[in-house]
Amino acid sequence: MKVLSLFSGIGAFDLGLERAGMTTVAFAEIDPFCRRVLARHWPEVPCYDDVRTLTADRLRADGIAVDVIAGGFPCQDISRAGTGSGLDGERSGLWREFARLIRELRPRYALVENVSAIVDGALGTVLRDLSECGYDAEWSLVSACSVGAPHMRQRMFIVAYPDGEHGREGIRHTASQSQRALQAIDCLARSRAGWRTRLEDPSALYGGADGVAFGMDRNRAIGNALVPQIPELIGRAIMERAA
Repeated sequence: MKVLSLFSGIGAFDLGLERAGMTTVAFAEIDPFCRRVLARHWPEVPCYDDVRTLTADRLRADGIAVDVIAGGFPCQDISRAGTGSGLDGERSGLWREFARLIRELRPRYALVENVSAIVDGALGTVLRDLSECGYDAEWSLVSACSVGAPHMRQRMFIVAYPDGEHGREGIRHTASQSQRALQAIDCLARSRAGWRTRLEDPSALYGGADGVAFGMDRNRAIGNALVPQIPELIGRAIMERAA
């Protein structure tokens, strides 16, 4: 399956989906540092610099066809530590560009990620928008520590597909064949990664926590990323269903 990656960051979502057997065919990322990271690891994949100017016509003109649209749209206005503006905010309001591209491209699947605080109100709007696009959806909160990461990082994941194409039990069932059901995987929802599991050497994660060039950019990019294991799990369930 060919993936259009939106709000790509450093490509963690895409790494997980590619581990599941999908192929990234285009990125959309505005941050210059993240664009350099993507260019290093996916040098042949085009990267568009602004989701607001990306259209189905432009992708077709560039010879790009997609089966999946995936991405985590900005969370700053949704996060409990953020502005509180929700989807009316300048950054989190970019969800509407995500929804626009779903309407224009009609992918087989749309995979959406955001912070757990989306349940405070914005989730209903996102699901309504997907429904108005003609898509059914499944969703679940999943923590990074549930898939072996040494930190909590609970995030909402939404899997959407055209109305009537799959019974909801289908995606959950295929996920549970190799692991646990997506909706049940976060059995540690109230837990925290213990201090014993934290990295003794931060440089092992950050690639240098010693004030080297781009240190702040690197830390910010990692902080905005997600663990690839979760999209890999979702991607494998989709690939098994589509086989």
